[in-house]
Amino acid sequence: MTQGLQARARRWLVPLLAAALLLSSGCAMVKIKQVTPADYAMLKRDDILNSGRLSALSQESLSVIGLTSAQCAKDLPACRQTVATIEGLQAEQRLSTLAELWMQQALALTPKAKVGEATLLPDAALDAWLETARYSYAYLFFSGRTPAERALEDRLTQVRDYYNYAAEQTASVVFQHTRARALEGADYLSPVQVGRWTIRSDFERLPLNGIPRQMVSATAVSFAGLRSTYRRDGFGAELVVVMEAPSLALPVEGEGRDASPVFSEMPAINATALLRFGGSTLEEVLATRDIRLEAWSPDATTSIQLEGQQVPLAANFTAAYGLWMAQSGFATESLRTLFGRGEGIREPHIYLMQPYDPDRRIIFMLHGLASSPEAWVNLANEIMGDPEMRRHYQIWSVYYPTNAPIALNRYTISNAFNQTLDHFDPKRRAAATHDMVFIGHSMGGVIARLMLSESGDTLWNGAVERFNLRGERLRRVEARLGPLARFSPQPDVGRAVFIASPHRGTDIAGDRLGRLIGKLVRLPLTILGKFEEVFLAMQDAGEPGGKPKAPRIGTSIDNLKATDPFIRASSALPMAPQVKYHSIIAKRKADMPLADSDDGLVPYWSAHLDGVLSEKVIVSGHSVQETPEAVLEVRRILRQDLREHGDDAGR
Repeated sequence: MTQGLQARARRWLVPLLAAALLLSSGCAMVKIKQVTPADYAMLKRDDILNSGRLSALSQESLSVIGLTSAQCAKDLPACRQTVATIEGLQAEQRLSTLAELWMQQALALTPKAKVGEATLLPDAALDAWLETARYSYAYLFFSGRTPAERALEDRLTQVRDYYNYAAEQTASVVFQHTRARALEGADYLSPVQVGRWTIRSDFERLPLNGIPRQMVSATAVSFAGLRSTYRRDGFGAELVVVMEAPSLALPVEGEGRDASPVFSEMPAINATALLRFGGSTLEEVLATRDIRLEAWSPDATTSIQLEGQQVPLAANFTAAYGLWMAQSGFATESLRTLFGRGEGIREPHIYLMQPYDPDRRIIFMLHGLASSPEAWVNLANEIMGDPEMRRHYQIWSVYYPTNAPIALNRYTISNAFNQTLDHFDPKRRAAATHDMVFIGHSMGGVIARLMLSESGDTLWNGAVERFNLRGERLRRVEARLGPLARFSPQPDVGRAVFIASPHRGTDIAGDRLGRLIGKLVRLPLTILGKFEEVFLAMQDAGEPGGKPKAPRIGTSIDNLKATDPFIRASSALPMAPQVKYHSIIAKRKADMPLADSDDGLVPYWSAHLDGVLSEKVIVSGHSVQETPEAVLEVRRILRQDLREHGDDAGR
């Protein structure tokens, strides 16, 4: 090329190249965009269930086949049909996207539930939920990889949640059908037919002793007053099945019913519901209309077999307990009992927090004055929330009339406890009834210590001397009160924890406020009727040369006075030598010398016991058992107990 041509070429090539560069930069398809941490989390985890928008992965699948989420929303059936049939999507993409699209339909068709009321699902809504569950099930078990191979993938968690939520909605419908049948006397296990679906139920694994009155989603409720909610992630809908609770409250002034049940299991049961779809291939699962709804006890089962895969069973270990406490009415009932107003309880009752298990050792909890099993709400929840403790322990809690004299409550609680043991393990061969643990708060700690003590004739001889019992009077009183004054330690108890317990009484019970409260406390007529004649025979002669005091049956408030003869004599009784015991003591003011401290009700000198293996002092008021520090101390003691018994907790 000549120099002239080269020069002319440069003159038109340079602008042409520059224009090409400008055009190419102006039409760039990829640009950099900064992703914030919030955007990162949203892109990975947002989906139709938690944000109302399709997940990024479903939008990606739609984009592959030329659709958008907005286009799908306008015609969901047509969109699902395209996703189901078009080429270009992998099985995992197709099935997981269809599961989310069906959930979008189900959420739109499901009415909003009112608090405390069951949602009545239209058939079209249930149909959409079952399709959600079906495609989720197909993705989880029939799309080529096992759940274990996808364990760390966000998509697995999303689709598992679709399945679990759909199982929850289905369980609600089946429960309504089966309860209605059971109340009519029909076969409640016969299949439920809803539209094109046949749903067969299996409730055999749940410890049901009657017709449930309510089923509640554990994920839909939370509880004020409970610090923690303990769960286990896995497959299945987390539910609470609520049974009819025995009525223990009776009119205080009336005679009424004499016999109340001695024990009962907690009337709320943890349950997990699963859906199994018929078929052994992907094609069969996507074609079936036959479903099996299974209800499992997560307390007894940790994992199950689904389509040849061992998968963890979802669980909520707090919801049943929280629901029972919230619906129990214990707080009002215990105060009515104490002051003899309205309806209250007359006899101790043993509550089992879980169905009896012969292989888990019993922790027996005794609440204090003017209290109820609600006193243990956080402590019991924290114990059962620990997987190792849940595996080795079961909790029993007593509910008793706290206005009755301490000696009488020791006697009746001991009888109720042993009757319950006799029912479940009459020959005392089970691990559950050996090396049991007693935990008592306040007056419950005093009663627990007496249940573990040897009275000999100390209390009886003191009563004989004090009331100058002789001859016929002695025989009449001994026949009725002898069992209350003479007792032996409860066998097979290995450890005890006493929390803020006034073992030697308290001056507060005898001061002006204590006397005022004592005057308001009233005993049930049933107790007055049983023991009035005996206590008349034990009428205090008063001071020498003075007038006899008016006959009066002492209450628990009287027994808690530091000057009361019963508390003074009983505080010196020896405990069974095999029992290892611990104290948790509260003091209101951190800077007060320990020996002079108190928790507002109980002074240190009364709560302290010689010979304890440990004594934990916590800056708190009297309800110290609810504090995190006390809960941690009890858990430490229980872990120590497990180690000493060769169990693996705490290692």
